[in-house]
Amino acid sequence: MYFDSHAHLDDRRFDEDREQIFAELPVQGVGLIMNIGCDLNSSLKSVALAHKYPFVYAAVGSHPDDAAQVDEARLALYRQLCADEKVKAIGEIGLDYHYEDPSREVQLPAFRAQLELARELKLPVIVHEREAHADGMKLIRQFPELTGVFHCYSGSLEQAKELVKRGWYIGFTGVITFKNARKAVEVAEWLPMDRILIETDCPYMAPEPHRGRRNDSRLVPLVAAKLAEIKGVSPEEMGEITTENAKRLFRI
Repeated sequence: MYFDSHAHLDDRRFDEDREQIFAELPVQGVGLIMNIGCDLNSSLKSVALAHKYPFVYAAVGSHPDDAAQVDEARLALYRQLCADEKVKAIGEIGLDYHYEDPSREVQLPAFRAQLELARELKLPVIVHEREAHADGMKLIRQFPELTGVFHCYSGSLEQAKELVKRGWYIGFTGVITFKNARKAVEVAEWLPMDRILIETDCPYMAPEPHRGRRNDSRLVPLVAAKLAEIKGVSPEEMGEITTENAKRLFRI
């Protein structure tokens, strides 16, 4: 069985065929999905999906793009949503300096506030971090009691080693299947098996040979297959291992 640990199946790009995708998941061996919030609206939709489908769980939070909306009122709403038994994490939260819109001065306090919420609620976090490695790790070090996953990992091997030492997990998307994914492959070669998560980040990051198309959870076995090749195990074994890893992290 495969666990897509990071999906956005609430996205409007699935409005025409969402039911078909869910119906076909068992054929691909996909048994569990973590649907991720990026703002209040997608967080609410994620919780609704989790209640509609027993194999779907939800995370709630504000992506760096939504950082300007993170205030006490928004945090109170996330706190309320986290009382739901199907909500298993705070995310996706973090830092993204690729465009710096909003600015890092807005992103940093929003990230910190949501880390504080996760600590308060004793929930794991799902971190989006792009081109902000130094600031991301600086904040993580200030919350030693927290664990979670750096999803769609783009950091260095040295950063991965520190995260694993701190009890964190590393998530891989279809990027691991790209020919230019040397850094991700290097991290995967080193990474202990009990710290690997697989994900689609759908509708983004479709793996080869579907690169450039809309992604969905039916393709997460292709991510598992590439990691299995790197680690020298069968795709089925990689699926089972990463499923157990995700269940452990999210307490499912």
